[in-house]
Amino acid sequence: MPVLPGAEPYRHEGGEVGVLLCHGFTGSPQSLRPWAEYLAGRGLTVSLPLLPGHGTRWEDMQVTGWQDWYAEVDRELRGLLERCAQVFVFGLSMGGTLTLRLAAKHGDAISGIVLVNPANKLHGLSPYALPVARHFVRTTKGIASDIAKDGSVEIGYDRVPLHAAHSMRRFFRLVDAELPQVTQPLLLLRSPRDHVVPPADSARVLSRVSSRDVTEILLEQSYHVATLDHDADRIFEESHAFIGRLAPSVGKEGTATGG
Repeated sequence: MPVLPGAEPYRHEGGEVGVLLCHGFTGSPQSLRPWAEYLAGRGLTVSLPLLPGHGTRWEDMQVTGWQDWYAEVDRELRGLLERCAQVFVFGLSMGGTLTLRLAAKHGDAISGIVLVNPANKLHGLSPYALPVARHFVRTTKGIASDIAKDGSVEIGYDRVPLHAAHSMRRFFRLVDAELPQVTQPLLLLRSPRDHVVPPADSARVLSRVSSRDVTEILLEQSYHVATLDHDADRIFEESHAFIGRLAPSVGKEGTATGG
């Protein structure tokens, strides 16, 4: 199936510091494209892959699971680690969950992580009914475009395939158990008015990771897809400053490229 216009993956070859960006469940790289382009414009090497089953039609996602999504970002990360002196991983929603597993598995190879409204648990769909219901009901209503800003739209599916949702639920439980293995510097930005992921998910992540360098920022003007919302510029700037603090060469590169 052809990829939806605007949902294509994005890559930029820049300097010695790389960033991997992970989009969310039923979403696409479009939700993070402005963030990726902001970082690329400041001299960074950037990779924003399209997760398998995403960016086309929900039927394609129905036959994928968390192992497919994780394998894609793990492959992209390994490519960045080969080319860059330092690598950071950023994620939105379930992309934040993918980020946390990469951090738990790759350890010091990752210099820091940035999470925007990270998901930790499946809400809305009964966790007890889902394993059975998915065999009788194929989809439920979509979760895309929870955005406060007028005119801003997320390219995502209008239906959630239940087989994929069941796999995501299992993935959340797996990653929750791995959170104590996360030790990297962590910047977490969350929206108090998020209609997809409740504040409890961010609180759970912060309470279980082993990171000592932790910063939490509230995005008061945005809903779930904050990277396309009123606080987008703040996310971009804070994440770039976070990298600059941990990778001093970024500031020099930004000056050299006119960023």
